[in-house]
Amino acid sequence: MAKENDIVLIHFENQPLSFARIEQILPDNKPDWYHVKLLMLQVPLQVVTWILRDGYIMGDEFTMNSKLMRLEKIICPDTPTNEDDHEETVLEKTLVKKSGTATVISLTDKRKK
Repeated sequence: MAKENDIVLIHFENQPLSFARIEQILPDNKPDWYHVKLLMLQVPLQVVTWILRDGYIMGDEFTMNSKLMRLEKIICPDTPTNEDDHEETVLEKTLVKKSGTATVISLTDKRKK
């Protein structure tokens, strides 16, 4: 379940629409319903409060003004592993071997004086 400070992707009619950060989740008078305060991550910044059932916060589809909506919690992707770095190094060495010799060009020498 998404919680406060999580980033969510808002889907509108099965298309990604916008990112938002959940600022606050407060219980509603009705059981299993919540007031979800969202900071829309767009320009200009906008704050909205939606009244959602707990399942909707977990990613279930719902309708708003007869339009299909869904919240998807965003997980930060992992950083590249050392294997990825190793593959790039091997690729660079392979390119140098195929092209013969490599020449290093200093960009500071190219700068206008």
